Amino acid sequence: MPRGAGKDRTPEEDTTREREMKKAIHRMIAGLTVAGALALPTAFAAAQAPTPQFDLTKVTDNVYSFRFLTHRAMVVVTSDGVIVTDPINSVAAQNMMDEIKKITNKPVKFVIYSHNHWDHVAGARIFKDQGAKIIQHALAAQNTRPNPDVVPADETFKDDKYVVTLGDQMIELIYVGPSHGSGMIVMRVPKERVLNVVDIVTPQRIGFRNFPDTSPQDTIKALRKVEALDFDRIVPGHGPASAPKSEVTAMREYLEDLTTAVANATQKAGSPFAFEKITELVKAELRPKYGQWGEFDNWMMLNVDRVLLEQRLGY
Repeated sequence: MPRGAGKDRTPEEDTTREREMKKAIHRMIAGLTVAGALALPTAFAAAQAPTPQFDLTKVTDNVYSFRFLTHRAMVVVTSDGVIVTDPINSVAAQNMMDEIKKITNKPVKFVIYSHNHWDHVAGARIFKDQGAKIIQHALAAQNTRPNPDVVPADETFKDDKYVVTLGDQMIELIYVGPSHGSGMIVMRVPKERVLNVVDIVTPQRIGFRNFPDTSPQDTIKALRKVEALDFDRIVPGHGPASAPKSEVTAMREYLEDLTTAVANATQKAGSPFAFEKITELVKAELRPKYGQWGEFDNWMMLNVDRVLLEQRLGY
């Protein structure tokens, strides 16, 4: 623990406080387990009419949103071929290829990786074997850990912007800076006024669990860069097939409101270790505006924990 965190307290007091935080998290996990058990009848009912594993949704005349389970990617059809973003995994990529063949006989010529996380960039082999070129930001390429299902990029770029032109369409690959993972880019299709944004915006849902491999404060800065771009709709990496640009602003405001709420709650609670109290106060402050967002009650404690770490330890 950093020196400042235990100032004016004995080691025994620090140990007790850490134990209280662990108990709070264990109680939350137990609650989620009970909630899951209570939800089993609903799950069985849903199983009788299962949601298709994948689908392809038209967003504009030439842009589509491909879904595999809870992940999404963008498909752009041009006069000279197809451009796809994150292949997700090998099964998803095969499904994506099958769906593309239903709308065009043109080949996939480019695959663009949004960042470095396996759950988005795995599975490109099927496209690579048919001649597609894979593009990724250099920072993402350098920080993509080895995985047999991840095909290394053929081409990388270091600048903040890189343009891919194919037939009658152009896609701008724009590096948004430190935020989530490494080398995170958004992919803008100017002609269609659509932007593919992955992981840093999931419409109408709070931050994913405890923001793994993410800096909430850096993400706020990244989202401001995204807001400054010219587009009308997004294709997110999770969530609905598409959503209005206003969802980018909504997520940035959520992160800002969360940051302020955690700071206020910590001051009222009198200690950053009063974890349950801080979470209760944050929920009360944010519920009027965000209570209807997905996972508000399930993940808020984890969102709070991540912001507390940034505020206490600087990372």
